[in-house]
Amino acid sequence: MCKCFQTKSSMYAMEKDFDTWNGVKQHIHANGGDKFFHEREVWWCSLGVNVGFEQDGKHELFERPVLVIKKFNRHVLWVLPLTSSDKDNMYHYRITSGETGSVVILSQLRLISSKRLQRLMFKLPKGQFAEIVSAVQRFFPCVS
Repeated sequence: MCKCFQTKSSMYAMEKDFDTWNGVKQHIHANGGDKFFHEREVWWCSLGVNVGFEQDGKHELFERPVLVIKKFNRHVLWVLPLTSSDKDNMYHYRITSGETGSVVILSQLRLISSKRLQRLMFKLPKGQFAEIVSAVQRFFPCVS
């Protein structure tokens, strides 16, 4: 299951267990009930095994903490994944609530089904949430 790919500077080998994730994903699709969630909340979420450098989940449910950015309805939402890897750049935002050492990955906004949400962790303060939303909005092109 080792997949290798080339970048400009080097070759990376990444272990990706797509087969196991496919079974977990089928179970989540069939049995995962819609969750009652709100914007600003951080949840454990089954993000799964993804392609290339997209943020993967971990452990048996392929989970990762995510921040709910936008609730479109009770079934669909935008989330940003969290990491413990603290990089000092415009694509990462350190949060000071909840688990210490959490960093929001601003560049990995994604649409998910609420069936992927597993467990509520905490709610981000309004001020920090506003700063994160503002930072993400800067990535969108200006339309005039």
